[in-house]
Amino acid sequence: MKDAKQINSVQNPLVKRVLTLKDKSRERRKTGFFVLEGQQEVQLAIKGKFELETLFINPGVCNNEAFLKALDNIRPRPEFIIISNEIYKKLAYRESTEGILAIAKGKSHTLDNLVFRTENPFILIAEAPEKPGNIGALLRTADAANLDAVIIADPKTDLYNPNIIRSSVGSIFTNQIAMASTSEAIEFLRKENISILCAALTASKIYTHVDFTKPSALVVGTEATGLSNKWLEHSHQNILIPMAGQIDSLNVSVSAAILIFEGLRQRGF
Repeated sequence: MKDAKQINSVQNPLVKRVLTLKDKSRERRKTGFFVLEGQQEVQLAIKGKFELETLFINPGVCNNEAFLKALDNIRPRPEFIIISNEIYKKLAYRESTEGILAIAKGKSHTLDNLVFRTENPFILIAEAPEKPGNIGALLRTADAANLDAVIIADPKTDLYNPNIIRSSVGSIFTNQIAMASTSEAIEFLRKENISILCAALTASKIYTHVDFTKPSALVVGTEATGLSNKWLEHSHQNILIPMAGQIDSLNVSVSAAILIFEGLRQRGF
């Protein structure tokens, strides 16, 4: 990377920009850019056709020659910046990010941009999720199941929150994701003739007795309040996971994983 620039001061404007993008949701929304870190995350972002504007490399940590050679072939070519250990420690969330950070351009995540991978779509909808860790875990499950899409209805946080990116282990870049209001999502499913299967305790069938083989949307809510009445009013079938112990619920990402893989089992996975 003969054209790489080098910065050594934590007061450099680029360093300040990275910190602002990491810490300020408003800045991410206003500019359309976000920060990611880690070799796997960068590789998945490139594979997912995310445009990288700037790549920051700490050569004392990032010594994977094959990875660095692959970066040289990125098109459009990002700006390469060599950073010191001091700057890297200030910018990185964790030391295990392998000496690489990037500023990337976000994508549009409207329902109009969704293109289903199959003719019999299976999608996940999460209503009003607040915890970045839960969102990241849901995206990891969606990737593992190769779902057609994930829709976040009535989002409470921006998708490029660094904690979501980190907890998703890069699967934020491998899933088709849309953000919409609950009303918009319901209308979209109606137009696409996709059955709405709501994870709920009332008027429910045990999940193994529910048909997932037709075009289906699994809808999960928050652990605190569950799903809104609007989803329940439009549900084709409510489903539940029976509890054998003394608690009455599971973490939302765990519940979603159980239900999704039951759906895959029925579909011959």
